[in-house]
Amino acid sequence: MVKILILCTGNSCRSQMAHGFLQSFDHNLMVRSAGTEPASAVNSRAIAVMKEVGIDIGSHIPTKVDKFLNEEWDYVITVCDHANETCPVFIGRVKHRLHIGFEDPSNAIGTEEYIMNEFRRIRDQIREAFWKFYNENLVNDIKKIN
Repeated sequence: MVKILILCTGNSCRSQMAHGFLQSFDHNLMVRSAGTEPASAVNSRAIAVMKEVGIDIGSHIPTKVDKFLNEEWDYVITVCDHANETCPVFIGRVKHRLHIGFEDPSNAIGTEEYIMNEFRRIRDQIREAFWKFYNENLVNDIKKIN
């Protein structure tokens, strides 16, 4: 089984959306997400825009990255610059460390319609980037295991 950890600062938005997409691409992947400074809950707008595409991340809970430091990972992927810069050293083995960065839609200011459109824009960028990552990296890894 391919193990993937997705990191962000708050683990409330981008990492949760990426987690949801990767898990939806292949239920046999073991995907986790975490934050360097986790929020108290997943962003309600992130939950809403993911529901629009049929993925429910409403039961996800922001988790501190420390919980996963001793584990082995095939991929540790940061999705925000701050997490990339402050990513802790993993005691467990990490085969691949990648950065696939996205703007933070929770920083959007304006009308509710504008903010939701920013969440949708970032959601769609995350889906596209992680679909590409899945096809270019994980499909081959999965074939090697099977």
